Amino acid sequence: MPRTSNDIDKEIDDLRPDPDALVARLQAEQASAHRGKLRIYFGSNAGVGKTFAMLGAAQRESQAGRSIVVGLVETHGRAETAQQLHGLQQLPLLDVVYQGRQLKEFDLDAALARRPDVLLLDELAHSNVPGSRHAKRWQDVEELIDAGIDVWTTLNVQHLESLNDVVGGIVGIRVRETVPDHIFDDADEVVMVDISPDELLRRLKEGKVYHLEQAERASRHFFRRGNLLALRELALRRTADRVDEDMRDYRRERSIGDVWPTRERLLVGVGGRAGDDALVRQVARLARRLDADWLVVYVDAPHRQHRPRSAQAAVLKTLALAVRLGAETATIPGDDVALALVNFARERNASHLVLAQSARSAWTLLRRFARSLPERVAEIDSSLDVLVLSTRGQGAANGHAGQAHPAREPLPVRKPVRWRGYVGATLACLAVTALAEMLLQVFDPANVVMVFLLTVILSALRWGRGPGAWAALLAVLCFDFFFVQPRGSFSIADTQYLFTFALMLGVALVCGQLMARLRHEAHVAAERERRVGALARLARDLSGALTQEQVAEIALGTVSGVFDARAGLLLPDPGERLQLVAGSAVTPDVSLARWSMEHGQMAGRGTDTLHAASALYVPLQAPVRGRGVLALEMRSPARLDVPEERRLLEACASQIALALERVHFVEVAQQTQIVMEGERMRNTLLSAVSHDLRTPLTSILGAAQAALPHVPQGPGHEMLVQLRNQAQSMQQLVENLLAMARMQQGGVHLKREWIPVEELVGSALQQLRDRLAGHPVRTDLPAHLPLLSIDGTMMERVLVNLLDNACRYTPEGTILRIAARVESTVNGAEQLVLSIADSGPGLPVQMAESELFEPFTRGVSESSISGIGLGLALARRIVEAHGGTLTAHSAEPGPGAVFAIALPVQAQPDVE
Repeated sequence: MPRTSNDIDKEIDDLRPDPDALVARLQAEQASAHRGKLRIYFGSNAGVGKTFAMLGAAQRESQAGRSIVVGLVETHGRAETAQQLHGLQQLPLLDVVYQGRQLKEFDLDAALARRPDVLLLDELAHSNVPGSRHAKRWQDVEELIDAGIDVWTTLNVQHLESLNDVVGGIVGIRVRETVPDHIFDDADEVVMVDISPDELLRRLKEGKVYHLEQAERASRHFFRRGNLLALRELALRRTADRVDEDMRDYRRERSIGDVWPTRERLLVGVGGRAGDDALVRQVARLARRLDADWLVVYVDAPHRQHRPRSAQAAVLKTLALAVRLGAETATIPGDDVALALVNFARERNASHLVLAQSARSAWTLLRRFARSLPERVAEIDSSLDVLVLSTRGQGAANGHAGQAHPAREPLPVRKPVRWRGYVGATLACLAVTALAEMLLQVFDPANVVMVFLLTVILSALRWGRGPGAWAALLAVLCFDFFFVQPRGSFSIADTQYLFTFALMLGVALVCGQLMARLRHEAHVAAERERRVGALARLARDLSGALTQEQVAEIALGTVSGVFDARAGLLLPDPGERLQLVAGSAVTPDVSLARWSMEHGQMAGRGTDTLHAASALYVPLQAPVRGRGVLALEMRSPARLDVPEERRLLEACASQIALALERVHFVEVAQQTQIVMEGERMRNTLLSAVSHDLRTPLTSILGAAQAALPHVPQGPGHEMLVQLRNQAQSMQQLVENLLAMARMQQGGVHLKREWIPVEELVGSALQQLRDRLAGHPVRTDLPAHLPLLSIDGTMMERVLVNLLDNACRYTPEGTILRIAARVESTVNGAEQLVLSIADSGPGLPVQMAESELFEPFTRGVSESSISGIGLGLALARRIVEAHGGTLTAHSAEPGPGAVFAIALPVQAQPDVE
């Protein structure tokens, strides 16, 4: 059969990636763009080779040019592991005194300061010495990753929190050091390191795992073959779970619809019926025997919406039971239950669909043409295995003895009788009967039948399915009794009327049911429109809010109206303390609200966290951070038991959080704009003033230098010397101002050339020969120093600024020392370090090094020493533009200060 254009369009739609999945993927990539990556070398036990494999990979990466630093690696005396450390840079360990003992611990601050590309940190589950910044090593790892450093680490399966008790039951030893499962699940890469139990036991006997005495004790207790087999299976299964999650993400991103049966996954369909609890318990036992994942799903179809609250409560109760038994649950919308189940199974890659055995009724056969739900599922997707389990005989155990369990129809719970609808339908049929009596004087009986049919349709539309069916039956009886010969009795003279009555009743029932369903679907659509409209209005109003107060006012007004609740909003102040905003109608528990915001979870009424509280606390979680907490005291708390209402609340909270974050960043952008405009204005003024000062300063300096040879020694000569020195200082200040203005406006543009260090130092000393007359200068420039690829003019300015700074802040007669040496970096490369040391008072004690190099910062704010604090800032910018660093520290031993310029040494040119 040829394919139509609709078939081709459907295939294209199936192949098109899911937009929601793409958006979620982009958001996740943006969130992790500035974070480091975590790689875990995972194994079943000590001795399988995790550390050895990690060090081997580190050696390969180091040879490829990456910066690899060993933070801490435990070799446990293994020679082959220790040999892998050769050539890798290692951080010195931190000495910690605990209970009179000297212990070695990982130095977190040193690692953050070094900032390597990759840091190796063994034994992720290790507990730090009490008093450390973090109690656990995995918390150190989180801080390193947040700082943008990639971390490689090792982990055994028994240290996972979720498997800790399982392992304890197997091996008889409870491991105290554990790692939360989310660390393992959120890792960017997991490398499984595995060897067979026999090979591990052989390594243990050879002393390659522990020393021989320890190995003998371990082989009698922990390292038994049965234990190793069990641990190996747990490790492989846990790794398979992670790979399976990655595979599901891959299929979701690429909209792959077919099920890939890579592992067992059971999907259970429930519908709020009598045997659902028994079905869930059966599947829980089956899943444990198969060691398979399982999901429980409820399809919220339109024909199920009319069911009473007891049926809805049964669904929520069954889903809660499934969660307690370890299942994942979901509520999905769908007009067709079978199609919705098949689509969800494809999405979650479920290999088996489990349903309860159906007890068919006549109405079931009429509605679905004698096809049960399992048959329709098989018809839609023949590759999906359908398991039909019987729950008969288990209802008594679950409080439902004697009740049938259809696989598709609603729970046969007695509904409250709507007498008003039945009375209305009865009165309508009697009124139509009176009207028909008058119409028969003009029309044939066949035409009057249509009036009865219209009454049935209107009754179903007005009062629902039950009154519509009653109206259909009553209309047939009235027509037979009052208008069919012999009139006034239910006997029929013409047998043809039997067919007419049957057809009339059937048409009336079908039309009545369709109209009742249409009425219900209209009601469902109205409810959905209400939710969507409320969310759209909230988004529209929040889009125009420009201040935090406006966002709070809109949020409180909208949420309190939509959910019929008293609402309150708590927002963090600059000190990160939650404050209740004006207009809130709730007096919240601030500590509970703080917990909700910090953990990103709902708390309070209707949750598992302090459910006895009077209010429900909803965190306002934005992409960057939490922005506050919404507190609700609902008049009908059970309203949030409806999944759609809870999703609406979560969507409203997300919109409010996004609006608060947008307002925050608008304020940050405004402040940044003000600072930028101020910087631009300042640079413009500096540039203008500097240009206007250059000409008169050059004239003054030239005149002073020209006059000095012609003035004899005396007061006049000394005045000219002071005039020349001050003019030189002013000229250097103007040059610094111009250079800083140019750099801030257009960046640093280098004109590199190969220059010897001796020439660079000599040029700077020659330029400052007059200023350095009162300071003896000692140079230590070894022969055969490498050439530097630098901008000579700019680097000369750096040395001039540093030497001038030393002259300003040290007494006359003190010695200045200039030294150069070649050092090796962490990466194995070479750098030339040029240092300038003085014998003055040293660096300001109260000022950090970073503050010292800020523009317009002086060591002493109020001082007789001239200057505006630009020399050091300009020097650092020039050095950093060359790819180097400029640092300062106090001389050891003192007194004095040392400024060190570190520049990379590049491959030397060929020199004739």
